[in-house]
Amino acid sequence: MPKIAADGKYLTVLNLFSTDAPEKQDSLLRAMREIVDAAAYPGWISSTVHSGQNSPGTANFIQWRSSEDLEARYAGEEFKHRTVPLFTEITTSIRLLQNEVVYTAQAPELKGVTEISPTRDDYTVIDILKVAENDQADLIEAVGAGQEWLLEVPGFRSNTVLKGLRARGLEGSFVVVYQQWADQASYDAFQAVPEDRRSAARRKSEARVAELVTERDGNTYRVVHTRSAAA
Repeated sequence: MPKIAADGKYLTVLNLFSTDAPEKQDSLLRAMREIVDAAAYPGWISSTVHSGQNSPGTANFIQWRSSEDLEARYAGEEFKHRTVPLFTEITTSIRLLQNEVVYTAQAPELKGVTEISPTRDDYTVIDILKVAENDQADLIEAVGAGQEWLLEVPGFRSNTVLKGLRARGLEGSFVVVYQQWADQASYDAFQAVPEDRRSAARRKSEARVAELVTERDGNTYRVVHTRSAAA
């Protein structure tokens, strides 16, 4: 199963699709599975498909050898004349985000490894945080090392921070936060803690994030399919 590490080994691409109906999400997932199962692109490492939970949509967490390999895929006739029109027809928004994994932290039971796979039961949260270009490094610190207190939260499994490099369908500088939780109940309980009962470390880091973020958007997901070039 694919692993996430802040080792600079891969370019990480998050393809995020939103739609306005559960049946369109089903169509998206079928199309994504077909593309992933047929993938044989030079430089492609792995793709992991996520099904939207809180609102209809999908996410594809893709690892590439390099940006040059990805751009070759974008320049291909299949992508331009089949893939793009297909997804444009059944989505309300498309964001293709190129990123570098810059921080990972795991609960002790994960033994220092973040894995993504449908064989796991993670409740996944993906947040897209817009930020002024000059503040991107500070935001990465705030949502990464600045949130080590997450390790003490019941149900927390992993926190991954991705530095946005470039994007299609999203303008400006951004940071992506990819988190795994034991289940929805754990995540909802974490979110529901009243501010006056939150730890001092949590209040401090959340205040800093609020200062830096100019816009945010996110969804929750379950991993439903994955495949790698090695397989």
